[in-house]
Amino acid sequence: MVTAILLAAGKSERMGAGTDKAFLNIGSKPVIAWSLLAFERCPDIDSIVLVVRKEQKMAAQSLARMFGISKLSRIVAGGTRRQDSAAAGLEAADIDTRIAVVHDGARPCVTPEAISETVAAARRCGAAVLGRRMIDTVKYAARGTTVTRTEDRSRLWTVQTPQAFNANLLRRAYKALAADRKAEATDDAQAVEMLGEDGVQIKIVESNAPNFKITTADDLQLAAAVLKV
Repeated sequence: MVTAILLAAGKSERMGAGTDKAFLNIGSKPVIAWSLLAFERCPDIDSIVLVVRKEQKMAAQSLARMFGISKLSRIVAGGTRRQDSAAAGLEAADIDTRIAVVHDGARPCVTPEAISETVAAARRCGAAVLGRRMIDTVKYAARGTTVTRTEDRSRLWTVQTPQAFNANLLRRAYKALAADRKAEATDDAQAVEMLGEDGVQIKIVESNAPNFKITTADDLQLAAAVLKV
């Protein structure tokens, strides 16, 4: 079984106080609905766990019914940090889950094809992330805004979601992360990296399609243009 864990429990701080970007509209659909529909339409996804803020659970249930999300199995409350929300979603996944796919619900432009490619890579390698090669010149500043050096961008990637893993591998990674309250992982791949298990390799699935994260109000307009709504 392949289970998708959609994360939509963030505080949306850069959108403004009291704003939950997951439920803002792009065209006629909320941000989170676009991601839900992409996973619903992906033939490689069997089940979906949606992670939202505690006060949004009822709204999420109504939204799922409205858009016919038949693969949705659970809606759970997220935690304070992204890693806490991902761990909660993983805990709620079906026990028969063999591949866990984690996606930021604030990336509404994700396609079923990108999801399938990431799942296929995880089946082969055990861990896979969607990413893009760096095309801008990258500067490293050791302190403040003063340039220390220029990095070799030929070896650098920006990593997105979905990210797919052998479910037991991801469970071990988040269990280890939870054991150290000071440990922070900005994405699921980093949690797996921090586990430090020999032989674990994370495959990058290259994609050049727009798959940005909604962060500001301007991003909503850009997503509308990409989604043609």
